[in-house]
Amino acid sequence: LMSSSYKVKLLLCGPAAVGKTSLIKRFVKSSFQADYKLTIGVDILTKDVTLSNGEICTLSIWDIGGQKRFEFIRTTFYKGASGALMVFDLTRADTYTEVTSKWFDEVARYCPAMPVVLIGNKADLIEKLGRVMDPAAAQAWVDNINSIYIETSALEGQNVDDAFLEISERMVSKMR
Repeated sequence: LMSSSYKVKLLLCGPAAVGKTSLIKRFVKSSFQADYKLTIGVDILTKDVTLSNGEICTLSIWDIGGQKRFEFIRTTFYKGASGALMVFDLTRADTYTEVTSKWFDEVARYCPAMPVVLIGNKADLIEKLGRVMDPAAAQAWVDNINSIYIETSALEGQNVDDAFLEISERMVSKMR
């Protein structure tokens, strides 16, 4: 008996240089690239995820450029999306504000009621640079939209697979 499989489009949203591309590389290729290369428009990678019930979910992962100058084309990438990881940088408070206001509002406007998971990335830098935002604030924000908050490190791989699995489970349960 073939287990059912799903094909979903996942967006990675958030300001420039929060580590969206690094998270995807860590997840898809299990590698980390230290040199920052700006994403022009969008990059798309694919990976199969095995859900907790054994079903296969094929993710088409859209890495959306966070640069201001891509704003005008960005909304065209939202069409047909099933879910989003909303990513901010734990060491830059402004990126949290931007994700939870501007980016979330944009996603909610183009993809109403779509599952999103809030990601605080660069957990490996907290020790060195200090924690700029209170995790309780992030927790309160996700509680309000019926979601969850996960802190990740693309560098160390911490919670990266969990984040992609979590959003995959949420996207598929919405499709069932």
